[in-house]
Amino acid sequence: MAKRIAKFEKVSFEQFKEGWTDTFGEADEAKIREIYDAVRLPERATSGSAGYDFFAPAAFTLRPGETVKIPTGIRVRMEEEWVLKCYPRSGLGFKYRLQLNNTVGIIDSDYYYSDNEGHIFSKITNDTNEGKTVEIPAGTGFMQGIFVEYGITVDDEAKGVRNGGFGSTS
Repeated sequence: MAKRIAKFEKVSFEQFKEGWTDTFGEADEAKIREIYDAVRLPERATSGSAGYDFFAPAAFTLRPGETVKIPTGIRVRMEEEWVLKCYPRSGLGFKYRLQLNNTVGIIDSDYYYSDNEGHIFSKITNDTNEGKTVEIPAGTGFMQGIFVEYGITVDDEAKGVRNGGFGSTS
């Protein structure tokens, strides 16, 4: 039986608005609220699925070589000694070479407590070598996250405290 070790939540509207504005520039607050209200928590498609699908908060079109940073509106609380590893959905990677810019997104358990509420972003690139444009409709899965347990060395004495993502621990 699988261990139940995590819970997905939405970040606050204020945090989502900050992430959205930082990525896409100033926008009408009512439009941002509409996007935020439609954010779906990640879920598995079947009982045998390892990955939790993350859903696009808005429609995105990526021509060959284009990149977009997506504020998902999602955070995750998980037990220590677990990590959420994020990948593009298999079909998008296979059909279009859609890639996460950091190859695999690593969401550590302490990221939840960061000043940005542990807001998960996904920076993706259409890395096609076939000239294909990727269209991701709002509300469709574009990324998947898999929870993985990890171990540490017997002499580990890490005491640092995280505050942010994207290299915040160094």
